[in-house]
Formats: sequence, C-alpha cells, structure tokens
Amino acid sequence: MKRATASDFAPEVLELFDQYVHGALSRRDFLSSAGRYAVGAATAASLLAALSPAFAAQVAPDDARIVARYVEYPSPRGYGTLRGYLVQPAKDGGKLPAVLVVHENRGLNPHIEDIARRVALEGMTAFAPDALFTLGGYPGDEDKARALFGKLDQTKSRADFVAAAAVLKTLPGANGKVGVVGFCYGGGMANYLATALPELDAAVAFYGGQAPADRVAAINAPLMIHDAENDARIRAGWPAYEAALKAAGKRYQYFLYAKTEHGFNNDTTPRYDEPAARLAWRRTMAFFKTELA
Repeated sequence: MKRATASDFAPEVLELFDQYVHGALSRRDFLSSAGRYAVGAATAASLLAALSPAFAAQVAPDDARIVARYVEYPSPRGYGTLRGYLVQPAKDGGKLPAVLVVHENRGLNPHIEDIARRVALEGMTAFAPDALFTLGGYPGDEDKARALFGKLDQTKSRADFVAAAAVLKTLPGANGKVGVVGFCYGGGMANYLATALPELDAAVAFYGGQAPADRVAAINAPLMIHDAENDARIRAGWPAYEAALKAAGKRYQYFLYAKTEHGFNNDTTPRYDEPAARLAWRRTMAFFKTELA
C-alpha cells in the first residue's frame, strides 16, 4: 500500500491539521472543517487518521551499536526531577560531544527517541528529556500528549532543559561541548537556549519559533535554522529574527526547503519529505561535528 504524502492532501487540510496539532483548533473543529475537502470514500476522520503519526524506528532500541537507557537528574529550578533518554555509541570513542534533543509538543515519543539514537550513531552522546515526565511522561497517545502539554508551566519546562544542558557539560566521557537540536516546540526551545546559555556551543532549530529580537544580543552559539517553504506560521517570524541576528553580528545559517510542510523531518507522518529531511540531517550532523569537536 502506497504511503500517503503531503501531496495527497489539499493544502487547506494540511493547514487545518497544523492548527489542530498546535492547539489552535479542536479535534471537533478540525473534523467539521476538513469534511468539506473529503472526496470519494474519504471522511474527515479518515483524513485525520492518515495525517496522524505511525511510528517506525530507523534505529532499533536494541541496536548493538548504541547503549540507551533512561536516566534522571535533579532540576531544582524546574520541576524538581528531569528524566530523559540517554544514548551513547557502544564503541569507546574517547571523550564525545553531547547533543540535547528537544521534542515536539507531545513529549518524548518514540520518534524523538529514534532521533536520539540516530545522533548517537553519528558518534555523539544524545540526551532527549521528556517535558511531560512531571505529568506521568509521554502517555502513548499523541492527542493525550498534546492535552497534557498544555498543562505545563513553561517557565519550569525551560528550566528543565537548561538543567539538561548543564548535565551534558559535565557528563562523564563528554568533551564539554554541547549542542541542541529541536523540532517544532523543540526548535523554539533551541532558539531560547541559545539566548539563555552563553556557554552553549551550537544550536539547530527545525521549524521552531524564533527568539525575541531583544534577546538576540545574548546569543553566543552559532545557529542553524531549517524551515519549510509552506510553513507560513513559522516563516512569519523569520525576517525580524534574521534582521536582529545580522544587526548583532551573530553566526547563523538559514535553509529553506522548497515545497515542504511544517514537520518535514518527522518520518512518521505524511508531511515527511525524505529528500529535504536527509539533506537537513546531513547539514545538521556536519555542523555539530565542526562546532562540537
């Protein structure tokens, strides 16, 4: 059976789905609005089902090339205890750089765990915290996860990710260099951490909200930004952010991927664009290997 892609859906349906997954539209309102674009045997419910994630790992959790485990650390300024998925190469490669992997607005789901494993296969330590840990962790259901996410105190959640970066700076076997990569919510977190952590060594944001222009002067880390051409919501904030970066003389690289949708790196949904995702990944890993060496 052919896997659905973004081109199988009306642009209006993709826009409605983006509003739905980011909390601007309820499930009921999505179904009501999307129904007008359903044709043939399709229904609004089937459109939503087709657009929803179907997890399939690229790197198995028990892959012999990595060592993966769940760990907990104190986060006194956040929710008290930070829990996440720590993945390292199985082969001793000396002191390694570390990458903080920040999830989307559903917590530490199987897709983000898979991303962390992919980072480890590139010869780096990866740590993917779960912002939902304080609420019981990722619940195994994307809709329930989004609902839980809305209950988080983002001041405490940001403090948890700051604590996570600090852990990686002094992690045994680490070389002291720390980068962050985030997706959607995590992309916004990557931009935030660049302003909050002068010691951060590199930040990569995939289609994430930009930091306020008045915080750009605090950025020390070089940035890499990946945006989707059809992501009007995120792209709207880029001109002001870029102007602030240029005015402050900050190092950044910006890549816009033609004919792609928000979430193009997420290979569990039809919005995935394989050529763009592979190119963005190669660029990101090369960036980290240069900046975190």
